[in-house]
Amino acid sequence: MILLTRLNGPEFALNPDLIERADQTPDTVITLVDGTKYIIAESLSEFMALVRRYRAELIADAEIMVSSGTHRPPTTGAAGAEQQRVVRLHRQER
Repeated sequence: MILLTRLNGPEFALNPDLIERADQTPDTVITLVDGTKYIIAESLSEFMALVRRYRAELIADAEIMVSSGTHRPPTTGAAGAEQQRVVRLHRQER
């Protein structure tokens, strides 16, 4: 979740996975996949930076869990283990 500020002041948390689009008209308007709209105090570029940072932290945390061995998929039998595999992320070589 990312923390955003409504135009009238209060903060709220938003799940970035539900965002359909963001517009600057001149206020920043966030439209979710279900049509819900939020007008936020952050600029469009600030909002995009928050979403990028959220996604980067999510991937970094997953990599840390996998590489440190702290993540253990639940054991629910052979069929369940097949569906719950963790895919290791590798840096792309250039």
